[in-house]
Amino acid sequence: MGDIIYTTPVVRCLKLQIPGCEVHFLTKEQFKYIYQQNPYLTKLHLLKPKLSDTIRDIKAEKFDLIIDLHNNLRTSIIKFLTHIPSSTYKKDRLNKWLGLKFKWRKLFSKVHLVDRYLETLKFLGVQNDHKPIDYYISRPYRLEDFLPPSHQHKFIAFIIGATHFTNRMPNEKIIAICKNINLPVVLLGGNDVKDNAAAIIQEVGSKVYSACGSTDLDQSVFIVSKAHKVIGFDTGLTHIAEAFNVPVASVWGGTTPELLGVSPYEVKDSLVVGIDLPCRPCSKFGLEKCPLGHFKCMKNIPEEVIVNFSNG
Repeated sequence: MGDIIYTTPVVRCLKLQIPGCEVHFLTKEQFKYIYQQNPYLTKLHLLKPKLSDTIRDIKAEKFDLIIDLHNNLRTSIIKFLTHIPSSTYKKDRLNKWLGLKFKWRKLFSKVHLVDRYLETLKFLGVQNDHKPIDYYISRPYRLEDFLPPSHQHKFIAFIIGATHFTNRMPNEKIIAICKNINLPVVLLGGNDVKDNAAAIIQEVGSKVYSACGSTDLDQSVFIVSKAHKVIGFDTGLTHIAEAFNVPVASVWGGTTPELLGVSPYEVKDSLVVGIDLPCRPCSKFGLEKCPLGHFKCMKNIPEEVIVNFSNG
């Protein structure tokens, strides 16, 4: 999800800077929500179970150019079999692998993923417009549909979910942070963190409200867009929050923004939180447990840094 949300400036810049161009986007079914409402997109294509069917559809469109922002085996086959001119994103796999394996952070790119994506358009004269990423909410929701009156005005959105364990802060840390935040707190995440949210509320009290498991992603994005500030881990919803230029505290555990190149992009007020450890990063996207068993990357994060950001 994170990689795809960061492609939206590419689509926007192409559409606005090349007069009369059509911009199509190909992705998996599970990620279609990112582009379904995007006004800069001419047409959304979804990968079919058989790659040959997708290739047939691409040939039928008679495209002038493929911009390959994924650069994997599948896209290589598509480019080879369609014979369409292309420009391809450079993944820098070797440096990432060496940097992750030997913890040589100097090998990680200092260029944000959005800027690296936009490098594929330079030969067209397309330039970075230095605007945030795009996400368009599908419906005109209302906060009263999801939150109690006590949490409908000035609140902190705390995204406590993440796909992998090493990307999530332990409950006791979240509890300590929430106790010291001066504003109402709305917890966001899926059903997998519903019990976590209940335990946090039991310790902190009514200042905290949980929307975990009761809102879908689009609705959660709407709540985030109305928040005073956002706290979140390395997960898609935290990255999507950047589309609304809401102040974001991005908290990193076993993964690092340097490895992925996905720190808050064009957000006026943001904070990246993480501590230096010889074992970090331990993975590219996250793991189901700390490889060394101590989980210091999350447990040792100073709570006051996040609290000060939230109360500032």
